[in-house]
Amino acid sequence: MNVSLLFFLAHQALARPPPSPRQATPPATYSSNPSIGGGANFVAESAHFRVYGMGVSTADAAKSLKIMEAAHQCFVVEQGWRTPGLSTKTGGIGKEVGPWYKMNVYGVKESDIPGAAAQTWTDGAAGLEFLKVVPKYLAEAGVVVHEFGHAMHYSEENWVDQTRTGAWWETLANFIADTFISTPLCTSAKTAAGLPAAGTTLIDLKKVIGDSFQVIVDGTSGSGNYYQAWPFLSYVTNNPDGYPGLGKTALLDMIRKYQIGSNETPLHTLARLLSSASGGSVSVQKVVGRYWARMAYVDIGHAAAAAAFAAQKGSLNYANLDANGGGKYTVKTARAPRYMGANIVPLKASAGTVKIVITTSAATYAATLAVKGSSGVRYVDVVNGNASVTLAGGEEVSLVVANTPVLVLYDAFSIPAELNRGLKYLVQITGATV
Repeated sequence: MNVSLLFFLAHQALARPPPSPRQATPPATYSSNPSIGGGANFVAESAHFRVYGMGVSTADAAKSLKIMEAAHQCFVVEQGWRTPGLSTKTGGIGKEVGPWYKMNVYGVKESDIPGAAAQTWTDGAAGLEFLKVVPKYLAEAGVVVHEFGHAMHYSEENWVDQTRTGAWWETLANFIADTFISTPLCTSAKTAAGLPAAGTTLIDLKKVIGDSFQVIVDGTSGSGNYYQAWPFLSYVTNNPDGYPGLGKTALLDMIRKYQIGSNETPLHTLARLLSSASGGSVSVQKVVGRYWARMAYVDIGHAAAAAAFAAQKGSLNYANLDANGGGKYTVKTARAPRYMGANIVPLKASAGTVKIVITTSAATYAATLAVKGSSGVRYVDVVNGNASVTLAGGEEVSLVVANTPVLVLYDAFSIPAELNRGLKYLVQITGATV
């Protein structure tokens, strides 16, 4: 179930928790700390979490604790994220010292967090997070694991108070939630907790593909994509192209190797990771271009998302080009790909060989022909504006044009006009139509 989530960090002047003995390794059961968030109306607890709140049933609390414990096992224990049970005031990554505290989860009235199913709050003095959740969502993994993603991210700390990472917090939290719900990564943790092994992916194809022309992470109120842009994080994590610098630890690396206090964008951090790992042979522009090429058929190593695409592709908006006659097309001004965005254009092949010629004054773009057959998808790069591909029986083809300029420092909640100016291009297509 898709729920509109509102992320909110509130720094409160609460007293630090009372001192307790420090430990070098985490205990099996964390200590309770009712002072974080107020501690009123205790309902239930587990090894790493406590649930409070009026109107919270013991059944919903028990379900929520199962979900939270499975998420803790998957991401903290198995994947190495910093636990929200540790204060940001104590040792950093690899040097953690206790005390370790159970994270508090509070059931609250809808009127207490208007417009949201849940929120992540922070006791700034203690350096600890707590959650506020409308009780009917306590047992919804898409809600509570999303918020747990925020809490882990806050505990990692490097992106905190950096304006240009702001919108990416929601992208990251929905990536964490979807990874938990619909991918194999957390299967063992969920099975151990008695939860179903897999659920429905959170991917919003109407937004990710239908509005693929938007800035890659766009926090514009009412029209942005920052909750839906998480498949890019799936791509860099699954790394189906085997690029050095991407893979299972890529997202944590983007956080932990962020230049502290620089206010750079996550793409700038990723660019450094790629350059260091590949010796400069793989750029962030190449990664973004191939990500969008793979999104033509959602070939990003995410089986549930690919299945959702197969079921929904007939309903998606691909109206990116205007026909000029004679196989010539112009990109629609309103849908021209913006900063690190793309156009995905399915083609109707009329011959065995499809050729395209792209004309643009842009300095940098990445265009690809994605060809899908029964055994998978192959990719043909457009080089110097030209590409051709010979189709085998039953293959289908799409043209993908991504706008991949030099990196820009931008705040996704206040995108500069120049980043919203789309890439203008013409394309001549032979052997197929749009």
